Amino acid sequence: MGKCLSDDLRERVIAAVEAGASRRQAAARFGVSVASAIRWMQAWRDQGEAKARPQGGDRRSSHVEAHADFLLAEIEVTPDITLAELQALMRERGAPVGIASLWRFFNRRQITLKKNRARRRATTA
Repeated sequence: MGKCLSDDLRERVIAAVEAGASRRQAAARFGVSVASAIRWMQAWRDQGEAKARPQGGDRRSSHVEAHADFLLAEIEVTPDITLAELQALMRERGAPVGIASLWRFFNRRQITLKKNRARRRATTA
């Protein structure tokens, strides 16, 4: 992912447009894309600033974390529950999440849900 352009550059493009240049002219003058100049001016007009928004990071774990008590209680009741089964339970609760999201939730807590090979063996009659 690329880096965001500096706030100083954004302010100079906005100042050029405010001084009478078109967005295309200001974009060409400062070497930025026309789309960026248009977005910055729209943000300036709507919000009064055109600062770069934060990039990267985890923005979705809060969806799963909101149901932490439920998930932890489920693995206490059924220790051999699969991630697919947990996903189905979450869907029933109205909180659809992916299996990978559930895996990361348990990985953050260092909880493994691996099956025990001894339990898979066929029992004698």
